[in-house]
Amino acid sequence: MKYISFLLTLFLLIGCTNTEQNSKENFQTETDIQATETPSDKTESPKSTIESEGTKPATAAALSNKTEGWGFRPMAGARPEFTAGQISLMEKSNSIYMGSDEDKSIYLTFDEGYENGYTAPILDTLKKNNVTAAFFITGPYLDKNLDLVRRMVDEGHIVGNHTVKHLSLPSLNDSEIERELIELDRKFYNMFGISMKYLRPPMGEYSERTLFISKNLGYTNVFWSFAYRDWETDNQKGADYAVEQFKKGLHGGGVILLHAVSKDNAEGLERMIENAQAQGYIFKSLDEYK
Repeated sequence: MKYISFLLTLFLLIGCTNTEQNSKENFQTETDIQATETPSDKTESPKSTIESEGTKPATAAALSNKTEGWGFRPMAGARPEFTAGQISLMEKSNSIYMGSDEDKSIYLTFDEGYENGYTAPILDTLKKNNVTAAFFITGPYLDKNLDLVRRMVDEGHIVGNHTVKHLSLPSLNDSEIERELIELDRKFYNMFGISMKYLRPPMGEYSERTLFISKNLGYTNVFWSFAYRDWETDNQKGADYAVEQFKKGLHGGGVILLHAVSKDNAEGLERMIENAQAQGYIFKSLDEYK
């Protein structure tokens, strides 16, 4: 029964699921950002040049491209449990997934596949409570919600790369992966003068190869140690439920994944923050991760 429970939990916690991928914004077909010339009066992002096949590290082709889905075993009253293989690969690639619990730090992150009307109130709550977060956006999100992204930047939040079209990275060749990351980064840089440095792989799917490629492009992959099934917009269970899930999953070093399309998250966020702070947890930026 424990093994079955683990499998169910693993399925539940696979982030940015196919449900999100096939939601209101069809990321595979909508607003595909084509490679464009950078205006001559703007400085290019350091990541704006896509390498040719001949310049890639020879070791990339030798790495495993087995698709891995992110998941873990939650532990009641304790930090979740990861496999030795996960830990080894995360450390090898310098990826973020769960920090130290020495000072009860937690890191709040939101995935932004499309806008559902709740990002503005989420930003209001964060500002009111002086909490910074990371928002991982897609290409269509940047195109359609520039004012919200500008507000994220202006209010001190991190804006991370969730790729142009929200495709599973292991399914793409090296050049396709680079374009999925670099084209979004280039467009964001030209708008805000900031280069993206954090990447959340779509659907939490990755391989040793994709971690290597993205790291070589200057990105830190960001996974998570808390999530719940919050992305189903037609299956919201109320703010009380969201707050309770959050409370049960709190742990030192927690990298918290919430979806901004969730009404429950938007309505329960202030209580989540207050509850965590009352227990001595400290919200930190990914830039302070350790």
